[in-house]
Amino acid sequence: MSVTTPADTFSVQYLAAEDISTAASLIYQAYHDDPVLQNMLSYNDENKSVYEKKLRSLIREELSSFWQEKQPLIGLYRNDKLKAVACVFESNSQLQAQRYWHWRLKLMLSAGYLQTNQLIDKEQTIRDALKEKGNYYFLAFIAVDPHFHGQGFGRYLLRGLDDLVKCNAESTGMAVFVTRKEHTEFFKTEKFEAFKHLTFNQVEGELLFKSIIEPTISNYDVSQCAQTDIRP
Repeated sequence: MSVTTPADTFSVQYLAAEDISTAASLIYQAYHDDPVLQNMLSYNDENKSVYEKKLRSLIREELSSFWQEKQPLIGLYRNDKLKAVACVFESNSQLQAQRYWHWRLKLMLSAGYLQTNQLIDKEQTIRDALKEKGNYYFLAFIAVDPHFHGQGFGRYLLRGLDDLVKCNAESTGMAVFVTRKEHTEFFKTEKFEAFKHLTFNQVEGELLFKSIIEPTISNYDVSQCAQTDIRP
């Protein structure tokens, strides 16, 4: 579950309730300039504060829905302090693009009716594109404390997610949608492959997929499911 270096102890584990606020802050900082979200939430220089309020509301409601539906909220901790977070959902879970009614109502009141429906349409488009992949995991958010960018924390977290996927006998792999070339290249170095090019509101992006090939569930040591291999 953890790895100790000469100076630090790193661990990948499920988020505790008390870390949700920190996770929301990390995601907000990571996705503040996301072109899809800026487009959906009508960002411009004159309404920057309105956009930021809507973005915070969106992230808060997303984390709440993940928590309630018991979908994986995974954190990378350094010396017991949250430094990176990933929000993942399983494709056959109840956390579907249509959502449940109270999520939609709360998000509509905070982010807006049009923006909420655009988000739902985006998720449904991605789900339709991935139907042939069967039961997969989707990486909805991944964020690293900006003070630690470039130190490999994102890679450590992704390799922890590999264990999550491998330990599910029904999973075919993990998908992620990215809009920036540098992010596409980053995920490709972690064995994600380009699957489909998608466009949302004139913002283009790549749907990437990482298939689980080695090791298969038949020869994978299930005892490893409680551990995470992180190599600083």
